[in-house]
Amino acid sequence: MRFRLQKRAALLDAGMEPYPVKPERTHLLTEIRERFADLATGESSGQDVAVVGRVVFIRNSGKLCFATLQEGNGTRLQLMLSLAEVGADSLAQWKSLVDLGDHVQVHGEVISSRRGELSVMAKAWTMASKALRPLPTLHAGLNEETRVRQRYVDLMVREEARSMVRTRAAITRTLRDTLHAHDYVEVETPILQLVHGGATARPFETHLNAFDQKMTLRIALELYLKRAVVGGIDRVYEIGRIFRNEGVDSTHSPEFTMLECYEAYADQFVMADRMKEMILACADLLGSRTLETSKGTVELDGEWAWLGVYPGLSAAVGQDVTPDTGLDELRSVAERHEVSLDPAWGAEKVVLELFSEIVEPTLIQPTFVYDYPPSAQPLARPHREDPRLIEAWDLIIGGMERGTAFSELIDPVVQRRRLTEQSRQAAAGDDEAMQLDEDFLRALEYGAPPMGGIGLGIDRLVMLFTDVGIRESILFPILKPEAGQ
Repeated sequence: MRFRLQKRAALLDAGMEPYPVKPERTHLLTEIRERFADLATGESSGQDVAVVGRVVFIRNSGKLCFATLQEGNGTRLQLMLSLAEVGADSLAQWKSLVDLGDHVQVHGEVISSRRGELSVMAKAWTMASKALRPLPTLHAGLNEETRVRQRYVDLMVREEARSMVRTRAAITRTLRDTLHAHDYVEVETPILQLVHGGATARPFETHLNAFDQKMTLRIALELYLKRAVVGGIDRVYEIGRIFRNEGVDSTHSPEFTMLECYEAYADQFVMADRMKEMILACADLLGSRTLETSKGTVELDGEWAWLGVYPGLSAAVGQDVTPDTGLDELRSVAERHEVSLDPAWGAEKVVLELFSEIVEPTLIQPTFVYDYPPSAQPLARPHREDPRLIEAWDLIIGGMERGTAFSELIDPVVQRRRLTEQSRQAAAGDDEAMQLDEDFLRALEYGAPPMGGIGLGIDRLVMLFTDVGIRESILFPILKPEAGQ
């Protein structure tokens, strides 16, 4: 860095701006590669261009210097500087002032070298941005921790990192397109909220000085989107950042992206069709409905299975487990299968823990896990046939939950009872329990239409299609501070 700072000073002393405001550029490197792809070996095009790029390779030797420029999408193009074309002073400045990582602007003719390499033969060059830190190589100084902590460097040197950004953007765009085809309206709802709800999760807390009011960051999109449906926006969705003050591991991040959508006069089965359509559209965009993952091959084509929570758990543990199974019996099942339990958990919570530990990891092919006990989702409506259950499902693919959906609870009396119970749990010390949201209940009291709703984790969907951990799927994930910060 000391040497590079000296070169920056030398540029200024020579009257050259190390960080000009807008270097001339007539063509992208991609455009030159496309337009002159058929230029024969050794030929000159007769076309002058002005190009800009980052220097990722440099070889300075005698009267002819070579470099490779790279632009943002990873396209590269060779650059040639000869004594005869640029002159002695300019060539000497190039050799003494340009380093790997610098952005340079070059004016010259498009040619094909004697080895058939499409190139720009420079007539003049200027610095576009002097890099003060050296680039790492692919084989040293760029371990996983460095890649996620300094993603900007990762993007410079690894095509896989750039591809991840494009893949995630394509997936998000496809989800939007699929919903728009069904006349969904995209909206934005508050991130700062007075009451946290819509999920069972511990929120981040903050303070609004203007009102001298404690606030939380949202843990879900649900409650405001349902207000919109009450108001007459019959098909509504949002793709937004969610914040949960919880653990960090290979599948969880405190800050992540959710898609939630709600449709009037739909139920959990309609929403299953919507979910499948969205995921298949993403698969088709990326080129295959067969996914090779670390958990095995996933086939997205064909029918997706439906598995009840209690029948699925019963089959896995070799004994009949129903909503009426007692807590002591469930604890003995947990002990036999070495599943740790919190002594404060009731029977329904124990069933959910047993299922998530014993059954869920084995569900590699797309499976809608449904018929949950009521405590699993306080915002889902009672089952139409069995009052001991609710109408909700989780979609498991590759042994991991990817999304969830409900036939939504719209009865304000039952919803008030459920949220009151949640608030009691919060008062008793449950940091994840929802609060009683009087405004949301007031909205339901104006008459909400029957509706279905989906929650789809964008990060986990990207993980499914790319087979990476959550830190790789998020462009700039939350990390522990570096030492000294």
